Amino acid sequence: MNSRRYNTILITGGAGFIGNHLTRHLVIKYPDSKIVNLDKLTYAGNLENLLDVEDRSNYHFERVCITDEVETQRVFQQHRPDLVIHLAAESHVDRSIVSPLEFVHTNTVGTANLLNQAKKLWQEDGFQDELFYHVSTDEVYGSLGPSGYLYEATKYDPRSPYSASNAAADHLVMAYYHTFQMPVIISNCSNNYGPYQFPEKLIPLIINNIRHQRPLPVYGDGSNVRDWLYVTDHVEAIDLAVHGGVIGETYNIGGHNEHKNLTIVETLCDQIDVKLNNPVGTSRKLITFVKDRLGHDQRYAIDAAKINSELGWSPSINLREGLSLTIDWYFENATWLQNITSGAYKEYYRKMYKVE
Repeated sequence: MNSRRYNTILITGGAGFIGNHLTRHLVIKYPDSKIVNLDKLTYAGNLENLLDVEDRSNYHFERVCITDEVETQRVFQQHRPDLVIHLAAESHVDRSIVSPLEFVHTNTVGTANLLNQAKKLWQEDGFQDELFYHVSTDEVYGSLGPSGYLYEATKYDPRSPYSASNAAADHLVMAYYHTFQMPVIISNCSNNYGPYQFPEKLIPLIINNIRHQRPLPVYGDGSNVRDWLYVTDHVEAIDLAVHGGVIGETYNIGGHNEHKNLTIVETLCDQIDVKLNNPVGTSRKLITFVKDRLGHDQRYAIDAAKINSELGWSPSINLREGLSLTIDWYFENATWLQNITSGAYKEYYRKMYKVE
């Protein structure tokens, strides 16, 4: 396996959930590389997530929206990245149902703008030793039945504005590869979870609600199946793919942790009851079934054999261990969670970046 090296790595969405883990990982592991975190700081972006690396000499932050052509061009010309890892995206399916155009603008138009800025910069030297790495989702493949898996060659069949906007972005990335010979790699991952995840998502939402003895909302009958990937496992996979993956290829990154949503909620209930010394079944009483999400896909399950065979990656953290680690982190970082739910987290950078 060939190993590429990069002088300047531009991460979009580096203050978000997956982004902050990846940014921290790269800043620490590659001290001789300049790591540029480009983030608009929407509601899901939080610079408090990166307090432990913000003073490192190889870390730089740019508050820029990926749809802003003028500012993104400035960033590309000023920092001249030879690797772009594109994570910035609107990512919550429920929000995409309410505001689909916002998802198209950010996820599709924003990706097109980044591709164009990279092309303009990298064409100067004929695309030598550069890479545009696009982090996408398994949801672009659509819903599976009770059996079978999603493969890299699975036909795209997105069912929500969120997944459709990501599918369009994926197609644009490959279009730049085929049309301009721009070096690209795409990865499609399953549901991530772990520390620093914004509490609108299922796992941190359930943990927070159990702590405060609030109802635990479960869509429909809870039978929808997802594959769960611990966030640091995902970061390791990205690191391997950007340094050794095959240009023009797609890699599916899955956790090998396929479970019904109801099973996830019940497991969280039981683990938290043990940690809090509650009688068995205490937290399960909070489970509340709510009206199902519009167009709710029944099942996703990724086959990650390709990245395993080509790059030697496989997930190291199983679901039970990962959920326990996640619960412990949220319990130990109650102030962080309180700042998120109250909106106080924005105070950290509100004055500096004039964020409302």
